[in-house]
Amino acid sequence: MKMFVEPQCIYLHRDAVDFRKSIDGLVALVESELERDAYTGALFLFCNKAKDKLKLVYWDKTGFALWYKRLEKQKFK
Repeated sequence: MKMFVEPQCIYLHRDAVDFRKSIDGLVALVESELERDAYTGALFLFCNKAKDKLKLVYWDKTGFALWYKRLEKQKFK
């Protein structure tokens, strides 16, 4: 399994996202709010309201991958 890709584009969803959403919910946001095709291999980044969690979704030609990062003491800028 390929663990990461070299994306052509990276998109940041600027509004806070409900982090109960998983792959299907985030892909729906990509297609409806960002108006992008989620199957291009681009990376799509999402942050929670507290800005201490980040989710990354991308298509790797075999399926969607979801990466999750939680900061213990700091916040994303």
